[in-house]
Amino acid sequence: MTHRSRLTAVLVDVPPGDFDKTVAFWGAALGGAEQRFDELPEYVAFGHPTPGIEFMVQSVGDPVPRIHIDIETDDVEAEVARLSQLGGTEIGRHRSWVIMKDPAGVVFCVVRVQDKEAFEAHAKTWE
Repeated sequence: MTHRSRLTAVLVDVPPGDFDKTVAFWGAALGGAEQRFDELPEYVAFGHPTPGIEFMVQSVGDPVPRIHIDIETDDVEAEVARLSQLGGTEIGRHRSWVIMKDPAGVVFCVVRVQDKEAFEAHAKTWE
């Protein structure tokens, strides 16, 4: 069975105490309007500064700031299995997405399709 996936987002993960000042910084740095979500108050999105790639700031419990990426897919379980075979490790699940680490320990998430138009135009097909 085939499935498709692509890089969809870059997120800056920061401790809660740094969230507001980091949101203000990236809003000014990118010149974009922030978008907040009632159902996900820990996220602020700044749209697509690079076409097809969303940029967000996320408040996380980890005290060490980091950047992580999201890979969107039309089959989360198949993509997690593919990436696991390549050396990725599943470290958790939250809502509808899977949190993973690459072989060096870099965090990334596998998520459902977020940007249908960009997904249809740019996703790779995997066997």
